Amino acid sequence: MNDVKNADPKRKAGEQLPLVFSHDAASGRDDLLISERLAAAVSIVDAWPAWPSPVVVLAGPVGSGKSHLARIWRELSGAVDIHPEHGSDAAVTAAAGPVLFEDADRLGFDDNALFHVINSVRENGTSLLMTSRLWPMSWPVLLPDLRSRLKAATVVEIGEPDEALLSQVIVKLFADRQLYIDDKLVLYIVNRMERSLNAAQTIVERIDRLALSRGTKITRSLAAEVLNELGNSEPAD
Repeated sequence: MNDVKNADPKRKAGEQLPLVFSHDAASGRDDLLISERLAAAVSIVDAWPAWPSPVVVLAGPVGSGKSHLARIWRELSGAVDIHPEHGSDAAVTAAAGPVLFEDADRLGFDDNALFHVINSVRENGTSLLMTSRLWPMSWPVLLPDLRSRLKAATVVEIGEPDEALLSQVIVKLFADRQLYIDDKLVLYIVNRMERSLNAAQTIVERIDRLALSRGTKITRSLAAEVLNELGNSEPAD
């Protein structure tokens, strides 16, 4: 019995690895898979502009869904991306409307520039959404006034995806490619993969490309090959 339940008849496999095109998985608000770990973050995005404070921080590990939610909010609010660096016009941009600063802890920022952005948002009645792997109090902030402003921000934590959510994500990512795989294969992948949404996307993409390049069905052995290449070991019995 094949592990793939159904596949798009228009998909054709070549002898060589197919060209890599940008695959746009559905990523709008209606495509968001909501679990308990995401509920609070989704609620704060949906509540805009009636936020409890003008500055909101979504904090969570890599692959937890922060970027997906940030894209949804940017589309909802018409926000402009900023990076508060020394000499930037981020504060001016923030005075004109909602702004988005992603990966604040990873990209870094100038304390004074971010302080002026937050002041601009507060004074002009706009909004600032930031994403980060760490809570703001863990950021290397030296400016006391900025630390005070960050304490007043609304921080929403997103946990790591659980098995149920990762299973839904795997199914969705294959469905975006018009592939419908067996539940047992989904569980096999989830039990061996890194627990992140980024990992799920990488695994599905590589499995799909490898199957196309060989002209084969998506099977457990093919999935195992991809998982092994990515450093995922067999789970303990």
